[in-house]
Amino acid sequence: MKSTKLSFALLLVLMCFTGLKAQEILNREILPIVPPEPQTYTELDVRNTKPPKPFNVTPPKGAPNVVIVLIDDLGFGATTTFGGPIKTPTMDRLASNGLRYNNFHTTSLCSPSRMAIKTGRNHHTANTGSIMETATAYPGNTGSLPSSVAPLAEMLKLNGYSTGAFGKWHETAAWETSVSGPFDRWPTYQGFDKFYGFIGGETDQWAPLIYDGLKKVNPPKMDNYHFTTDMTNQAINWVKAQQSMTPDKPFFVYFATGAVHAPHHVSKEWSDKYKGQFDKGWDVTREETVKKMKSMGIIPQNTNLTPKPKDIKDWDKLTDNERRLFARQAEVFAGFMEMTDYEVGRLMDAITEIGEMDNTLFIFVAGDNGTSAEGGMVGMYNEMTYFNGVEEKVEDLLPLMDEWGGPSTFPHMAAGWAVAFDAPFKWTKQVASDFGGTRNGMIVHYPQGIKEKSGLRSQFTHVIDVTPTILELAGLPEPKVVNGVPQIPIEGTSFAYTLNDAKAAERHTIQYFEMFGNRALYNNGWFARTIHRAAWQVNNLPNLKDDVWELYNTKEDFSLSNNLASQYPEKLEEMKGLFMYEAQKYHVLPIDDRTILRTNAELAGRPDILAGRKSLKLYEGMEGMMENTFINIKNKSFSVTAKLDLPQDAANGVILAQGGRFGGWSMYMKDGIPAFTYNFLGLDRYVITGSDKLAKGPTTVKVDFKYDGDGLGKGGLATLYVDGKEVGKGRIEKTQPNIFSADETADVGLDNQTPVAEGIGYGPDETRFTGKINEVTVDLK
Repeated sequence: MKSTKLSFALLLVLMCFTGLKAQEILNREILPIVPPEPQTYTELDVRNTKPPKPFNVTPPKGAPNVVIVLIDDLGFGATTTFGGPIKTPTMDRLASNGLRYNNFHTTSLCSPSRMAIKTGRNHHTANTGSIMETATAYPGNTGSLPSSVAPLAEMLKLNGYSTGAFGKWHETAAWETSVSGPFDRWPTYQGFDKFYGFIGGETDQWAPLIYDGLKKVNPPKMDNYHFTTDMTNQAINWVKAQQSMTPDKPFFVYFATGAVHAPHHVSKEWSDKYKGQFDKGWDVTREETVKKMKSMGIIPQNTNLTPKPKDIKDWDKLTDNERRLFARQAEVFAGFMEMTDYEVGRLMDAITEIGEMDNTLFIFVAGDNGTSAEGGMVGMYNEMTYFNGVEEKVEDLLPLMDEWGGPSTFPHMAAGWAVAFDAPFKWTKQVASDFGGTRNGMIVHYPQGIKEKSGLRSQFTHVIDVTPTILELAGLPEPKVVNGVPQIPIEGTSFAYTLNDAKAAERHTIQYFEMFGNRALYNNGWFARTIHRAAWQVNNLPNLKDDVWELYNTKEDFSLSNNLASQYPEKLEEMKGLFMYEAQKYHVLPIDDRTILRTNAELAGRPDILAGRKSLKLYEGMEGMMENTFINIKNKSFSVTAKLDLPQDAANGVILAQGGRFGGWSMYMKDGIPAFTYNFLGLDRYVITGSDKLAKGPTTVKVDFKYDGDGLGKGGLATLYVDGKEVGKGRIEKTQPNIFSADETADVGLDNQTPVAEGIGYGPDETRFTGKINEVTVDLK
């Protein structure tokens, strides 16, 4: 720190006494860049002086625009660009004029990969050992990005870039998403001038929870609305306006789609393009993909197709109904991806139209991890069933096939397709110890910086390498101090050296991997790993000490098909020791293999703004309260008491609701009659209604729920009162134990996004309460 202060002092001396222009001696290692001392004047009359030049921070001459496109939950073997079955003409176009990377790696999960991309540090260094909703109190897993780890957007912004983020964020601690903030880790406080998207891990593409900066906004009213199209419109409009106003100022666009993360939402216009194409099943699809990859030169000719996990059935052993259902699930997933590729193409075309594509470093990361197998063995009509330990059945899903992907579903596909779309590898998302979870296709397109077209690069690269690469190509040094805070050094390795040298020696030579107990180490071509759990396993996990380690030579074995542990036991022990060294160095230890249990803040030990609270008083206008910042009524008795003033006409609308169409509860009035609905995952609805229409004037409506107890997700008795008098009663046979929704909120006086209770409207305008809400109190018993 002393040397930093000394160099900074010397800089100020130079600026004050040499008379050099500020822009000629900018110290970009300390951000924000310090302007020169103001000139001192002796003249009385301004007319006898010349005005000083304004001090403006501009990037180095020739610094490119930067676009990072990040697709969600897309495996290595999914797209035509890398030999898969899903048509991606935009990716193909970028690759034919740029470079494909076939040895690029992620962390195997979304939030960690996003943090690694945007900071250049390992995910545990950024305190993101897992997703935000499973943060714990341990270093490396707290979910709070430290100020000593500045994000790329902040670095670029303080060096003169305009910065915009569009789409999925999922990088803000779950307890920092309320109106009380803090907002330090929201996009517009992480270096972005503009943000338009959703804060959590997923959203309903038909009815999304959108923020413009810090402000929650409703989706624009348009025919066939879809969030991916909306975010693309926003990105195009921002880029064009930015270049119109400041054409000499480069832009940085972070374009992170919700696709193809569940829910797999897409219109039939796109999904029906794949009618019948997946009837051949996941086994044949895997075989055809590997064959195509070899013919394209994407993978070596000696690559073996790994066997499937034993839990995944052979396609020809499935029933006819299973095959019909699973094929339709794949059609919807493929349509969702092709539609997303089309939207990226619109952004690319817009940049071309304004003449900026040649000077744009366009990095297309085809997946923040492998394809998701969280759909389990048969897929899901409602992805929230996974998080609540409810197993859906084929016979229940078959009647929904025609609606699959539409607004009435919140779907995910069977895990067999995840394995297929991660070909030639064995495992999937969440499995950090297999390339099916971590190896993703990447395309780099930069006409002014890359000589070769349609090239292939095979040096080991990792998500932490993206930030240092961009800094190098922009001519910017790694900052040592940002906003007054000394920085943890960037841990990634720039891959700029590979752009024009396919045979360049690999520079990123060691990398650890860890996620929920799955762990591995890469070192100079060797790969040691242990498979602790599959993505669909959340209970009855083995003891971490009993995990069996394997060893592979990735230089000769692209797909990790030949375990060399018995041939090289000493090498394996060396690699295991190296893993423990790296794990201690980067705060990976202690290993935490709890998954769904960690969504409980109390068990995880992370902050909870309502921890210990037994009562929450709410007022009209309080809406958009995310689940992690709302009082938790699950698995316990509670009451909701509303003090109202009713209008002359029969009151209608929501008094208080939490969740939405795919799980939640709502207190409301319809035609003047009070009611309470508990919506169990969209599978069962329990409705308790009053008997009489309520008259104009002040009144108190109360719902009292007495939980059965004796475990999680049990039922109970709900009683409805008006002014202290019982007016209705009914059993709620089962409740959601863990989570109502990933993005639906709690709202006073309306029901945002999708409705909990059917038949009282859709969206905030239709569900708005027509009376006056003085206060609503939720009490835990």
